[in-house]
Amino acid sequence: MGRLPWAAWLWYDRGMRPEELARLPVAELRRRLLSGGEPLPAGAEAALAADPRAGARAVLAALLRRRNADRAESRRLARLLRFEQELWDRGFRHLAGVDEAGMGTLAGPVVAAAALLPPGFRPRGLDDSKKLDAAERERLAAEIRGGALAVAVGLASHEEVDRLNVYQAGLLAMRRAVEGLAVRPDHLLVDARAVPGVEIPQRGIVRGDAQSLCIAAASVVAKTTRDALMVELDRAHPGYGFARHKGYGAPEHLEALRRLGPSPVHRRTFAPVKELLDGGPRQRELGI
Repeated sequence: MGRLPWAAWLWYDRGMRPEELARLPVAELRRRLLSGGEPLPAGAEAALAADPRAGARAVLAALLRRRNADRAESRRLARLLRFEQELWDRGFRHLAGVDEAGMGTLAGPVVAAAALLPPGFRPRGLDDSKKLDAAERERLAAEIRGGALAVAVGLASHEEVDRLNVYQAGLLAMRRAVEGLAVRPDHLLVDARAVPGVEIPQRGIVRGDAQSLCIAAASVVAKTTRDALMVELDRAHPGYGFARHKGYGAPEHLEALRRLGPSPVHRRTFAPVKELLDGGPRQRELGI
């Protein structure tokens, strides 16, 4: 059989020598090489590059693109872990990210989440929830809940938003999320603020959901949890479109407010709602 380079021997051990690639149909190359996800030995790379078939060379190009994307994703995730790595280096082990969703909406609760991730956890694509589409958020939320050491959510109701103001309600929801963790963290990383009333060291990071993996994880859990709650509120209070705009001041939502008046879950202290309650056009028409 003669001597083969070391990388080629790896390929041979898996049942295929590089020079035999040329005998495989392109569809089989795609199945074996693009679906399997195993590293490609250098000998096989050279064989694909020299293959006269355009389809085989396209398979190699796809493999190289995937490799480059994987490396870029690894670098991105490493940047997102710089705050965590600093704390791990200082001896902290149980780090929890904390973030909230729903601060600027006209209806529904503020929802906060706390996510305590193990050091080796690297969910591909994890980022600030606002940068992700709904399907990616749902996929990542499931992965986070499955791989985290602990995840908890905390709510502040629309009544608490009106009574306390939305900033204080957000802090209350964050505290409830931290207190709900099944594993006590020894340090918190928080999006842009400090959580009051918890005796745990913490650091607030401006735009933390885009700079810390733990906070990004919390932002995804908070956003998906609140979105699901707004779908439930849409069923309980039809006509406002909560399932679509999630309570934000979309034109559809503002038009429904003018037409129907506020629902029981609207925030009475927020301007578009307050104006109606103080005698806006719809209220005057109804004599309220």
